[in-house]
Amino acid sequence: METAINTSIVREDHNWLTVKETNVWANLMAKLDSQAEHKTIWFLFSLIFQGVLFLPIPAVLMYYYNAPIIVLPITFGLYLANIIVGMGGSGIRMVIGFFMFTVLVNLTMLALYIL
Repeated sequence: METAINTSIVREDHNWLTVKETNVWANLMAKLDSQAEHKTIWFLFSLIFQGVLFLPIPAVLMYYYNAPIIVLPITFGLYLANIIVGMGGSGIRMVIGFFMFTVLVNLTMLALYIL
């Protein structure tokens, strides 16, 4: 009878990192898909969030930090694109994904001109 102390553990699966990555991605997609019944709420949240926090960004950047005028069409274009994505019948993954993309772009613009 072999004891548990003397046995060696050999991991046969060398792709355990990709398996874990796939599970994280699958879990994220499952979480996004579970929000499908709340698509209208996500759409309204993104419009209010962008309208309150991101639409004033061009005025602040151009007045205080001498940013070029290009920040205005970028910010407003992303806001209008978000309206089109939300009202155009896109899925919940696209609505939340595009909202996160607009947040990333606007925060990047803030970081570029303020820092």
